[in-house]
Amino acid sequence: MSAAERPQDEPRLPDAVADHPLWRLAPDPLRPYVQLARLDRPIGWWLLLLPCWQGSALAAAALGTPPNVWHLLLFFIGAVSMRGAGSTYNDIVDRKIDAKVERTRLRPLASGRVSLRAAIAFLVAQCLVGLGVLLSFNGFTIALGFASPLIVLIYPFAKRVTSWPQAVLGLAFAYGALLGWTALAGGLGLPAVLLYASAILWTIGFDTIYALQDKRDDAIAGVRSTALLFGAHVRLAVGALYLGSVVFAELALLTADVGGFAQLGLAAYAAHLCWQVYRTNDAATPQVALMLFRSNRDAGLLLFAGLAAQSAILAYS
Repeated sequence: MSAAERPQDEPRLPDAVADHPLWRLAPDPLRPYVQLARLDRPIGWWLLLLPCWQGSALAAAALGTPPNVWHLLLFFIGAVSMRGAGSTYNDIVDRKIDAKVERTRLRPLASGRVSLRAAIAFLVAQCLVGLGVLLSFNGFTIALGFASPLIVLIYPFAKRVTSWPQAVLGLAFAYGALLGWTALAGGLGLPAVLLYASAILWTIGFDTIYALQDKRDDAIAGVRSTALLFGAHVRLAVGALYLGSVVFAELALLTADVGGFAQLGLAAYAAHLCWQVYRTNDAATPQVALMLFRSNRDAGLLLFAGLAAQSAILAYS
């Protein structure tokens, strides 16, 4: 029986990409693991990957070298594996809360389709892939990379004690801006720190939009978020966060002494964020909130494209 003909017994999660090929072609026993690693929701690894690519491209532009394609490939593998590991860990910690939230109650652990032991084994396997990627870089980047899991370990618990769990997520998701820079430059620099700050604010903004989907259920389950904190002022708050992201990105470009196409990429990134703010409000439907959240892949790619073009032009001019 082909993948298209077999019965669709496994429940689809509401924010998964419709008819994603990994879901469609995966054997039935593997489908819960596709969901556990969020492989049918690629926006997660995109948003983890883009700060890595941006940091790498910014370093290349600052050093006058072309983009390091090998590094970009390694960061892609690492982002997919570590996004999967982070999501698996998050589901392990949140399995009881997920069972109470409409959008997450059918997740593999919350619904009982994957055992806790199997989830832990899957988590370890994904972490080993990520470790292999990290060990491919220089010593400074390896040492810096070992600090990032500490942030990931804290994140699932943040929503229980603070209204700013999105800030903790930002510290984790934006970390690639530092790794991308150091993998090429061999050490930290002010432009990398400024780009990291920009990516943190960007992450808080887009994850606030994402959290608009769960406001009612989160309030019932006692889960905190910036979407609940900002309330009717969510558009203003997201606008302020995105403005801060653009300002810090501009400072990163200035301190790295790059312009031209890098500035065009930043302008396109800023325009995309403005469009998101225009469409955002506290009463946004889950469909609109999910669409705006997913659109951040394109926002991040615009900034990366400008930086990559600038580094290529400087290298070959």
